[in-house]
Amino acid sequence: MRALLKPVVVSELGMVIFRPGTELLSLFGGRVIIDLAPEYLSDVASGELPAARQALGDDPVLLPFFTNEKVVDVAGGLDGLEAWLMRQGKQCQWPHSDYHHHERVTTRFHPGALRLCWGCDNQLRDHYTEQLSSMATANVVAWIIDRARATLGFDESHVLTLPELCWWATKMDVVDSLPEGMARRALRMPQDVIPSVSRECDIVHELPATSIVQEKAKRVLALKVDPESPESFMLRPKRRRWESMKYTRWAKSEKCACCDNPADDPHHLIGYGQGGMATKAHDLFVIPLCRRHHDELHADVSAFEKKYGTQPELVLKTLDRALAIGVLA
Repeated sequence: MRALLKPVVVSELGMVIFRPGTELLSLFGGRVIIDLAPEYLSDVASGELPAARQALGDDPVLLPFFTNEKVVDVAGGLDGLEAWLMRQGKQCQWPHSDYHHHERVTTRFHPGALRLCWGCDNQLRDHYTEQLSSMATANVVAWIIDRARATLGFDESHVLTLPELCWWATKMDVVDSLPEGMARRALRMPQDVIPSVSRECDIVHELPATSIVQEKAKRVLALKVDPESPESFMLRPKRRRWESMKYTRWAKSEKCACCDNPADDPHHLIGYGQGGMATKAHDLFVIPLCRRHHDELHADVSAFEKKYGTQPELVLKTLDRALAIGVLA
């Protein structure tokens, strides 16, 4: 909670008096920070300050990111959105009249949800209008910004910036959901020109900004070392399979280990005590292979290894390259 208060200075006694009101007395339960009010609050009335207004929510370029299903899922899903809406207040969000039922519910409207009273819920359920969709979209945007702010450790007074939102997307592994315009602004690249309305000399052929961000985000994979894991003290520990979609995705983007064609699949090591019935080797033990060589390996492992080298040798070469170029760190 923050408040904007006008002090009364008593110079003779060396004291400053505030009149916060009963609703703000909880602020003074311990030590407080006192600072000069910034200029943008010069016209704001005394009392409790609302949460910071998030300018990112008004940017239409970011709307495809906020409404992306994958982004909504990592933020907590629609269930998380509805729980957040119920914590934000008790007012019905449908402004049709002064009367609203005292019971509150949440109703889903694409791409999000609204907080409605029981009467408005009965009236609007299974209906769709542009106004309802716009209000539901605003709720989704505000919720994702709030989730990103809280995940990064900021309080309600913090105004989330675009680089911070991109870092949250990286942390939550949804970088591939960034729209091109958002990625270009985050990288401070000039906005892309439109070929149909631009001169040919103004068109610069370059990698899409989204590809650059995704490449930077998946460049390094940190491996955690735990020399005293609980399983190391057990006589017969249950094996855990190491999984990493980032590493297998990188392996899939490499060239085939047998030819120079682009790899189609990250092949998991089979045999040599790895893999088995209904299981796979660790994601670390993969080989980038094109579809033709992947099929050839599974058709006859012995013939494949005589021709191209054993699987452990190919895995070692893949790991060596990953460590040498900084994919593994």
